[in-house]
Amino acid sequence: MSQTILMADLHLSEETPKLNKLFKQCLNEWQGKIDALYILGDFFEYWIGDDDSNPFIETVLSQLKAFAQHTPTYVMHGNRDFLLGDGFEAKTGVKIITDPSLVNLYGKEYVLSHGDILCTDDLPYQQFRAQSRNPAWQSVMLSKPLAERKVLAMQLRQMSEGVKAANGKTSISDATEVGVEQLMKPFIEGKASAPTFIHGHTHRPDIHEHSIAGHAFKRYVLQDWYSEKAGYLVVSEGSVDVKELTV
Repeated sequence: MSQTILMADLHLSEETPKLNKLFKQCLNEWQGKIDALYILGDFFEYWIGDDDSNPFIETVLSQLKAFAQHTPTYVMHGNRDFLLGDGFEAKTGVKIITDPSLVNLYGKEYVLSHGDILCTDDLPYQQFRAQSRNPAWQSVMLSKPLAERKVLAMQLRQMSEGVKAANGKTSISDATEVGVEQLMKPFIEGKASAPTFIHGHTHRPDIHEHSIAGHAFKRYVLQDWYSEKAGYLVVSEGSVDVKELTV
């Protein structure tokens, strides 16, 4: 049966050996058995530039290259790996897609996003997001020495983890109705029906029901990968199925 797999928020790094091993196992299992793989952001815990190189990165890039030679593979920028660029594509054969993207799978339309743009109540983050996606800002960042970029990435990571530790999962870090409507409305206007919406980022895996301009649609929030749980979605003709993995 034809099927496409979607996942997000793997946050792979040198510090996640179990998750790295699980990802490799998934690639081995899916090779030659699926039509495409979509990774919707935060594939890596952080990415400081395509010129970075270490055994962990080289291993993952090699795995992706071997997989992508036989299976179309797509990656979207997340809030941790927004500096993925042309070098990453060249080394892996993976295609970076825009956020959001509209795709047609088995005759049905799906809107794909990382999901961080949906958290409209978090104004400081949205300001940082706009800045970090600016090509001029990225150019300045990538001109810095690798060591300096790594320090900056660690600082951003510590700040993010500090906020999580202090506040937990608060509403400010979740998708809002306003955010969902702003993103989805252009994909619905003038259509007979609304596409299905799939995203990650919020670390709140679930299935939500929405209605915009009289058009109902489902919003799937992808399972994040962490110490004990992982998962993905399988889209096939006529169905979207949630799959869980044990780390």
